[in-house]
Amino acid sequence: MSVAEEVGETILIVDFGSQVTQLIARRVREAGVYCEIAPFATAEEAFERLKPGGIILSGSPAGVPEEGSPRAPQILFDSGLPILGICYGQQVMTHQLGGRVEAGDSGEFGRAFLTVTKQCALFEGMWEVGERHQVWMSHGDKVTQFAPGFEIVATSDGAPFAVIADEKRKYYGTQFHPEVVHTPDGARLLANFVHHVCGLKGDWTMGAYREAKIADIRAQVGDGRVICGLSGGVDSSVAAILIHEAIGDQLTCVFVDHGLLRLNEREQVETLFRDHYNIPLVVVDAEERFMKGLEGVTDPEAKRKFIGGEFIGVFEEEAKKLGGADFLAQGTLYPDVIESVSFTGGPSVTIKSHHNVGGLPERMNMELVEPLRELFKDEVRELGRELGLNDQFVGRHPFPGPGLAIRIPGEVTKERCDILRKADAIYLDEIRKAGLYDAIWQAFAVLLPVRTVGVMGDYRTYDSVCALRAVTSVDGMTADVYPFDAGFLTNCATRIVNEVKGVNRVVYDYTSKPPGTIEWE
Repeated sequence: MSVAEEVGETILIVDFGSQVTQLIARRVREAGVYCEIAPFATAEEAFERLKPGGIILSGSPAGVPEEGSPRAPQILFDSGLPILGICYGQQVMTHQLGGRVEAGDSGEFGRAFLTVTKQCALFEGMWEVGERHQVWMSHGDKVTQFAPGFEIVATSDGAPFAVIADEKRKYYGTQFHPEVVHTPDGARLLANFVHHVCGLKGDWTMGAYREAKIADIRAQVGDGRVICGLSGGVDSSVAAILIHEAIGDQLTCVFVDHGLLRLNEREQVETLFRDHYNIPLVVVDAEERFMKGLEGVTDPEAKRKFIGGEFIGVFEEEAKKLGGADFLAQGTLYPDVIESVSFTGGPSVTIKSHHNVGGLPERMNMELVEPLRELFKDEVRELGRELGLNDQFVGRHPFPGPGLAIRIPGEVTKERCDILRKADAIYLDEIRKAGLYDAIWQAFAVLLPVRTVGVMGDYRTYDSVCALRAVTSVDGMTADVYPFDAGFLTNCATRIVNEVKGVNRVVYDYTSKPPGTIEWE
């Protein structure tokens, strides 16, 4: 039985390729309702599987008047369920139901103000007729004639059809984006849709998810054996503890010390799993093996693929030593899945490969168990607390599967890993001392393949440059730079240069995501 079947009430979000579709899911879940995103090309299958109580149609970079632009499956309109169309979603719904959408000579982008012209269910308890409210627009095309049954309930200067409604069929369309923070009342509007329009109670909790996933894991695994690869991060740890709660000693965790870990990572993992949870744990010392394989490798994708493949090799060997295993558990998260799947159902543009998305070599004859696959990062933290993990561990910053290898542009060596480990530990120590750790989504040091001239005492140095990175985020899909004051950064730089042999210069990365990624590789 799927999670959706276990939790009952769900919303289906049909993705037409918007960069902020995942934010719709965040807002719906914040309203206490479980939801899933499905590319429009597979939305019919998702509709049959989820049996949702309502449907949301996302925005899109495409234009409805364009030949070959995406459409929603007709089954959605035949279902009788409430539907909310956002931006392109409004336009494609209008077009498919008999209205008209035309390419605009000029668009409406950024902050805008709409005027409420008629009350509707979306506005219940928040907007009144005649009021003006800030929203966020991002569209070039526009509705020029609404479909039969619809009426205008709000207008803006650039969009006379800013909000349209067919109250009888419970169809609604917004030309603006309620999911983004720049629409201050957007989360309340989406909550009104799922609660007042769809009639969903909003009682989905992480406790419900926990129970549903335990049942799901037991049904999938049966009496089989599972091995779980631990990275030391929050995701794999929460996955392992949840699986252990479901199947007990049928689970064995494998922790690979590949030499690409943070300072004292191995000791922390051993203490948590052996002492606190009494979970069977195998620690594999593979530093020499990984370092040898990374010799001369400088391409980021090649690093990721080698490390992912070598991990699989280690798991395969350990599974054989254990007498065989039927399943491999991974801490795959929803953003990993979203970034790795094309909304068209065809080949997608790869931002980066995810070492834990995409399956296993057929020779392993193992099936994946991914109990966090439907969750965002902050939801994983919430699940960790639900499972009894302490806040200090649950609140740890994300750490990539390939470890320090993707924080060392260029060739990875043991010497460079040791330098980076020390610099990173000093940086995080200063962040904790300043009381800033929990205010930051992710902070880490990067060792650059650049050497610069410096002066220490009476001597000339020619050593490496260390870059510091810190961002704020909700789910890792977008991120802003953390605005440290100059004094803090100066103090970090002084400590790193004085205490880490091999570094003589420190810089700070001011790039947001997008256009940059959070990690450097």
